[in-house]
Parts: sequence; structure tokens; C-alpha cells
Amino acid sequence: MATTPPPPATAAPDEATGHGHDHSHGILGERTELYFAIASGVFWTVGMLLSWLTDLPEPIGIGLFVAAILFGGYYATLEAYEGVTSGRFEIDFLMIVAAAGAAALGKWGEAALLLFLFSLGHALEHYAMARARKSISALAELAPATALLRDTSGGTREVDVEELVVGDTVVVKPNSKIPADGVVISGSSAVDQSAITGESVPVEKLAVPDVSQKYDLASLAAEHRTFAGTVNGSSVLEVRVLKPAKDSTLARLVTLVQEAEGQKSPTQQLTNKFERYYVPAVLILVGILLLAFLVLDETFGQSFYRAMAVLVAASPCALAISTPSAVLAGVARAAQKGVLVKGGRPLEDLGGLSAIAFDKTGTLTEGKPRLTTVLPAEGVSRRELLATAVAVEELSDHPLATAIVEGGMKELDTIERKATGLEALTARGIRAEYNGQTVHIGNRRLLREVTGQDVPEAINSQMTELETTGHTAMIVYAGDHYLGVISVMDVARDTAKPTLSALRELGIKRMIMLTGDNQRVADAVAQDIGITDPLGSLLPEDKVAAIKRLKQEEGRVAMIGDGVNDAPAMASSTVGVAMGAAGSDVALETADVALMADRLDNLPFAIGLSRAARRIIRQNLWISLGVVAILVPLTLLGIANLGPAVIAHEGSTMVVVLNALRLLAYK
Repeated sequence: MATTPPPPATAAPDEATGHGHDHSHGILGERTELYFAIASGVFWTVGMLLSWLTDLPEPIGIGLFVAAILFGGYYATLEAYEGVTSGRFEIDFLMIVAAAGAAALGKWGEAALLLFLFSLGHALEHYAMARARKSISALAELAPATALLRDTSGGTREVDVEELVVGDTVVVKPNSKIPADGVVISGSSAVDQSAITGESVPVEKLAVPDVSQKYDLASLAAEHRTFAGTVNGSSVLEVRVLKPAKDSTLARLVTLVQEAEGQKSPTQQLTNKFERYYVPAVLILVGILLLAFLVLDETFGQSFYRAMAVLVAASPCALAISTPSAVLAGVARAAQKGVLVKGGRPLEDLGGLSAIAFDKTGTLTEGKPRLTTVLPAEGVSRRELLATAVAVEELSDHPLATAIVEGGMKELDTIERKATGLEALTARGIRAEYNGQTVHIGNRRLLREVTGQDVPEAINSQMTELETTGHTAMIVYAGDHYLGVISVMDVARDTAKPTLSALRELGIKRMIMLTGDNQRVADAVAQDIGITDPLGSLLPEDKVAAIKRLKQEEGRVAMIGDGVNDAPAMASSTVGVAMGAAGSDVALETADVALMADRLDNLPFAIGLSRAARRIIRQNLWISLGVVAILVPLTLLGIANLGPAVIAHEGSTMVVVLNALRLLAYK
């Protein structure tokens, strides 16, 4: 039917169907409308049964049907009045006119049946939409109302979360909700983040190593970062607040989802436009049919009856609700899995993709280098090569040095000696003193300078092999002999290969990788994980140009990135998808779809859900338009009268709502 249910207390009036009526809190609470519909049905049933089984005095029968009409028509009348006073003739108005016409004909039973089924359809629709919204509005209730603030004396006091300011320290007790987005400064615990990020497994949280440092939420590692509304595990945590309550990821999520509900999908815009012309056209047709007795050999009563039957048959209730109910159920189901879809347009567009472009660093790969290869030279032990490299690189703050130290220490546990006197050699490598020797770590050019000779063929070929597969390779040279080769690389995410394989099965033909890295690295990563078109050495403006070219070739292209440097390319694509949007403001703002938990493997789910939503929207349109197309000619020709028209018409509305609700169970 034409109206959507009242949104939760936190939401703005819903615009999904162009209505903003809120009759949620009637005399009997939220379900008043449903109770009224049931009461209408009871009075109608009693009236029908008594008139069939007994010689019921006519006034009593009419009284029962009038009671059914009053209960069934109460909300429809309110909404018809609101529509007419603001200059809109909507479906509720058509229904009231049809029921009044049937009553004027003395068809009290049909009038009561029409309003009973109409009000029941309304109530069921409101119930269905409320169910779809519940998983969304539940977000708003996730955040705790109060927090335990650590005060200057070292004690704690309870305050409202709204009072928390950036820099405050809050104490989070075991099994209680975390009140703010922030950084863990004391304690360690497993935190259930499923409500925000969709991660099914609790995430281990640890305190940051340096409490005095200033931290930024977007760049914090997952193990140090907390979100408001997530549930602490079995240990006490102390969290420094990095965002006030109104700016938390949770608060922004709620706002974005509410905005998404108001965004109409292409199909919805089409049906709304259709209704705008259709409803007045039906009213004009009914007006003409009322005058049919002037030219046909029939009474005014017969013309009037036919006009009312056509009015019921032609009301596009099912059409009005077919798309918004499916969009809302789809958005709600996605939110449960940690995928934020901003409205009907991206929900429909996702399912129509044939090509997807990925940013490489941080999307297909982990975004930070790892130690990947350790190749000792002849006569050198693996431990000696690693210990030397780690001791020297420990003195450097370069990201590649950090990767070597982290990777090496996993294998070594400890190193016996420290290196000293680090010296950076621009574009060549580094030099330091270790174990009584000068150690050089760097490229071939550095070693040619140090030794005055070309690098030995065995080492050169190892370097070449690593470089052709995208690794950054370095030679380690101590005193006067080669210790071997080590390499680092930004490795592919564990989920990248299975995700791309799942996308291929879904029929995504082209998977393009856009990266600023050189083409050799791009080709190596692409070959490893199954990318079809690797494009390397791209600047941000080149990525935008690549997306525009792909759109010309493919029609629809999604761009998936981390939302910061990829924002221009995302904005140019059909659907922009942000990775790890939890905590990243830019990603949430730019993207049409956000994978909250940084989980690439949620992408096939989102595309599958979109296709299911598109399928259900199409089915709903066929059902709703089909019923109108069959019923209108039948009632016009007098083959179907008011009773069957009422049942077929209202039945189709309920079918459409229940069909849309199937999306809530999408796996």
C-alpha cells in the first residue's frame, strides 16, 4: 500500500514511498492499527455468519458492518485526509471513496470487507517494514547511556556518554558495552564487534605501547581501536576517548542508514512517477463510468456499482509498496552482515555489475610489507643472515626495516648483539657496525660501490627472480663476504583469492587492479590472486581515467578502495565500495557501499543480495501490475464484481510484502 510504517524514534519521517505519516502510537500502543484491523475483521465475520445462519434483523447486520467499516477505515481516513489537505490524491483516498460508494449502494458487507482487508494489509505492511527497520534502529540502542569516567583523583564516576570529551579516559568493565570510539591504553580483552563490523569472532584488544602519544582513530591498528556499542569480554579495559558520542562510528552509521532509507532506487523513482499520473487518471475514469447510465441501458445504481468495482481494482497499493519494502529489507539484511548499503540505487546497481576495479594496497593486499624471503649464501646459516639483518634494520625507522625486524623476530625470538652507527645511503641502502664488522644492506649499486665488482651471478639471479614476482629484494653483506638475500613484499590478503574466485562464479567477467606500484609488481600480484587486468604506475587522476574508460567498455563498474586516496575514482564509478569503513570518515562519506569489518569476502554476499533484491523487485512489479491489468478489464465488463476485486487486490498487496520479507533471510 501507499504508506510506509512509522520509523523508530531516532529516524526522520521515512520518504521511501513519499509519505511521512506517523500513526505509530495509537490508543493501544504501537500495534493499535493491527488491533483495529482485527476488530474490523471480527465484526465483518460475525455479520456475515449471522446473516447466513439466522434471520438477522437488517439494522443489526448493518450495525455490525458499520462497526467493521469504522475500525477498518480509521487509519485510511486519517491518511486520506492528510493527503487531500496537502493537495495529493493517494491510494487511501481511492479506498475510502470506494468503500463509501459501496455503502451508498447498500453493499455494507462489501464496504466492510474492503476496509478490513485494506487495513489488514496496511498493518501487515507496517509490521513487515518495522521488522526490516528493527535491525537498523537497534544500532541506535547499542551505545550505552552512561560511562565510567576516570577522574583526576584516580577514582571513577558515572557520567552520561554525551558528556565525554576527546581525551577522557573511561573504564570498561567485563561484559559491558564500550561507550566511545577510542584507543585502549590499559588492559587486554576480546571484544565482540559484530554489531558494527559484522565480524563473527571477537577481536583481541591490547593497550598501545606508548600511552603518551597522540593517536588518530583512522590509522590505529585494529587491536588498539574500540568502537562505541561493542561488547567487552572478560577483562577490564581503559579506553581514551578519540571521538565524542555524536561523531562515533555508531552514530554516523545510524545517520547514514536513515539517509539510505530515504534514497529512492531507480525502480522506485519510476513507480512514483507512474503513480503521480495514474491516480488522477483512475479518478477521471471512475468519474466517466459514473455517467455511463446516460448512454447505456442501465440504472445509475448499476453504473455506480461498476465504477466502484473498477476503483478498487485499479488502486495500485501493491505497486506502491513493491520496491520500498524490498529495498528496506535488503538494506537491513546487509547491515546485519556488516555491509552498509546507502539506499536503493546502490542496492540495485551492485547486482548489475560485470566489472569490478580494485585498489591494490590495503584492499587486495594487507597494505603493509612483510618479510617474505630469506636466502642465505653458500656456507652461511639462515640464523646468521637473519640476526645480522634484524640487528641493523632495528636502528632504522623505514617501513621496510620494520617489516624485516617483525618478520625476523618471529623466527629468532632474541638477538645476542646490538648494531651501532646506522648510516642511510640515499637510493642505495644502509650501513652499520655489527659484531665487529661493517654491514651493508641494499641494492646492487651499493654492493658495486663497496666491492668495486659486479654482484656474483648466483645472488644476481636470486634478486632478479624475486623482483620479477613483485618483491623488494636486498643484499646483506658483512665485512668482506656476502651473507645472502632477503626480500619484503606487501602480500595479498588471505581472503583475496577466494573472494575473486567467488566473484567469477557470480559472473563478474573482468576484475581490474589499479595501483601506483610499477607494472611488474602489479602483474605478479594479479597472477597470484586471479586479477584479469592489472594496471600499474597509476596516479590518482589516472585511476579516474581508467574507471571512465571501463564504464564506456562495460557500462557499469564498481570501484573498491580504502576511501581516502581512492575517493575520486570511487565517485566516478557506478558503485563506490569502501574497505574497512569502520573508523574512516572519508570512506563512509564517499562510498555507496561500505564493508565495515575490512572484510573483502563480504563483497560476493553484497552482490548476491543485490541480485536477489533486483529479482524480488521485478517479481513484485509483475504481481502488482498483473493484478491491476487483469482486474480492471474484468470489472469494467462486469465479469468480476466488488467482492472478488477486493480480495484479489488486497491479496496481491500482502503477497508483495511477504515476498520482500524473504530478503531478511538471505544467506
